Amino acid sequence: MKNQRHRCTWAESDPLLRVYHDREWGVPERDSRALWEKLMLDGFQAGLSWLTILRKREAFREAFHNFDPKAIARYGTNDMERLLKNEGIVRSRAKIEATIGGARAYLAMKAAGEDFSSFCWQMAGGKPIRNLRRSARDVPAKTPLSEEMSKALKKRGFKFVGPVIVYAWMQATGIVDDHVVDCFRCKRKQS
Repeated sequence: MKNQRHRCTWAESDPLLRVYHDREWGVPERDSRALWEKLMLDGFQAGLSWLTILRKREAFREAFHNFDPKAIARYGTNDMERLLKNEGIVRSRAKIEATIGGARAYLAMKAAGEDFSSFCWQMAGGKPIRNLRRSARDVPAKTPLSEEMSKALKKRGFKFVGPVIVYAWMQATGIVDDHVVDCFRCKRKQS
């Protein structure tokens, strides 16, 4: 019998989750636009499973001009109606409005000389926070840092960025490494 890779248990139930876990989740993302896109997708996840969002991710990218903040910041009534009719995405007016507002907040930060990636990573000390969790039960839903980052994002005009959403996003983007210790992706030493 072949050696089977051990993964974080949340990733075992579906092939798409396994690929996402193995290739993306927890990989440090330093690109500002990619970080912002992932934050917006995590906002759409609120109340839903991540698998739902993963299955719709390409439809989201198509519907939201590949998450180009400049294009999204210009969205008006017609775009809102177009998005609300798009069966390929999560059709929540509040979440769509939060994404449009998030594009404007992202661009306002940029105009003020505040790079989104630098902002996020500086709050975390500039490098991934590696937690050595024994099991999924040991992983918190939020942390003091996700609460602090949530407040800072809200202050800049972002919505759907509560501390639980922000912590999930921090894990997804590698700001926090919460791969459990028996997962093949766990890095046991600080970098």
